[in-house]
Amino acid sequence: MIRLVQHNDWVVFIILGCILLYVFMLLYLHRDSSVKVFLLQKFADSSNNFLSWLIISCVFTVLLATFISPSIPIVPKLVTDIHFFGYELNKFGFTLGALFLFFTLKSSLSYIFYAGTGSLKKWKLFQFSASKFYFVFSLVLMGLCVYQFFYKVNDVQLTGYFKAIDLQIFDYYFVGFMGVFVFKIFFYLLSPNKILPQKWYYKFLYICTLQITPVLVLWKVLYL
Repeated sequence: MIRLVQHNDWVVFIILGCILLYVFMLLYLHRDSSVKVFLLQKFADSSNNFLSWLIISCVFTVLLATFISPSIPIVPKLVTDIHFFGYELNKFGFTLGALFLFFTLKSSLSYIFYAGTGSLKKWKLFQFSASKFYFVFSLVLMGLCVYQFFYKVNDVQLTGYFKAIDLQIFDYYFVGFMGVFVFKIFFYLLSPNKILPQKWYYKFLYICTLQITPVLVLWKVLYL
């Protein structure tokens, strides 16, 4: 039996790059703040919120793509037919591209939604609060990436719908991500900054059309 040695140095470089981006953000965009100070900071005392939101969004997208890419069943032929200087996208590249398009479109539609409902004044508060949520989640993803690539014996590999070498581990991940998603919904609804539109039907519309539906579409693109 021939054993193929898997090299995961690229994961180390990604995690180190993400850490350096966060260090830059805390030192230069938030006046040498610690993680605790950043998380407890009030909106009135904050600065460079848009740049922080961009950095956190990029870090979260890259880490999430790194974590879930091994579980992607296949890269669609439509994607593999596209070549860049003789190279084609692997699972990580496909996942990163899908997540980048997903979050870009989702953020654009959210901005249009806030503008269309007369809640544009809440948009900056939304960015501020969402940044803190995704910052914490990205730190969790760093730990999960280390476990996924350097400590877990069997890689999660899906074929078809949910057939996997280590299906039980995948079930834990799936339940965990569903729990985080539900927590995020309540975090948005119960945020002291009141980041969602004031009227209840706008809140319901936002959750259904810009939270639940996009995730289902992304799941279909990546796994079904």
